[in-house]
Amino acid sequence: MTKDDAAQEDASARFEAHRRRLFGLAYRMLGSVGDAEDAVQDTYLRWHRADRSAILNPEAWLVTACTRLCIDRLRAAKAEREHYPGIWLPEPLVELEVTVTGAEAAHEMADDLSMALLVVLERLTPAERAAYLLREAFDYDYPQIAVALKKTEAACRQLVSRAQKHLKDARPRFAADEAAARALAEKFSRATKAGDAAQFAGLLAEDAMLWSDGGGKAAAALNIIHGPDKVARFFIGIRRKLPPGLRQVNARINGQPGWLLLDGEVPYLALALDIMDGAVRNVFIMRNPDKLARLPAV
Repeated sequence: MTKDDAAQEDASARFEAHRRRLFGLAYRMLGSVGDAEDAVQDTYLRWHRADRSAILNPEAWLVTACTRLCIDRLRAAKAEREHYPGIWLPEPLVELEVTVTGAEAAHEMADDLSMALLVVLERLTPAERAAYLLREAFDYDYPQIAVALKKTEAACRQLVSRAQKHLKDARPRFAADEAAARALAEKFSRATKAGDAAQFAGLLAEDAMLWSDGGGKAAAALNIIHGPDKVARFFIGIRRKLPPGLRQVNARINGQPGWLLLDGEVPYLALALDIMDGAVRNVFIMRNPDKLARLPAV
């Protein structure tokens, strides 16, 4: 192995040590698995082109590079999302088995990656979103955020403060009891199959909302549906329209209880439940086939 080969191998190993962290940042910034993977790959290419002898803190350099790439991508994505047909939802992250252990770990995962939080983050500007995530999700101090965003510390404090104000009333809360959340999800599933509107509505919070993303490529509600009665009627109505023989697979979607419906091996939809105070607060349904393309094999 030549000296250059050894240097490249070392650079790759250092990058791989931080890949998961970079993907987590990019996904929270962009709400898209594909875009997040592209941002991480672009960061990788920049890392290999950089003069690494002058880099004292590889992690800080990589996070800074990835953050700036994500801000540029998010600015372009926001313009596209203004013309998105119907409701835009993040691309789901699906786990077929629970990989976190303990109620506290499950709670932290749901709070950090949930559909509800990612939807609320869409209200922020790209700079506010980056500053907020670096501060709240990655525990960066303000000098580090200032370097990443090429702004003063005072400006970064203002960005985080504005983001916190935007999210204060809208930031979701979650049930910490993993077993109770899954039990409620099972009741929700049974009520849907039974077509019992009263039983169904009784599982929903008074301010329950349903969000459905078809991307103009699959049938979905074009607007948010508000209230337990209307949400219940929506589910009872679509139950009769589902293709026969769909297979249901329980899953965690962005850290929350939910399930997949599959038509043979083809994903038909992904559904996630946002549970608060023992009731379903938000129902998120992904129908856009482009956003279901990366689901794990079942």
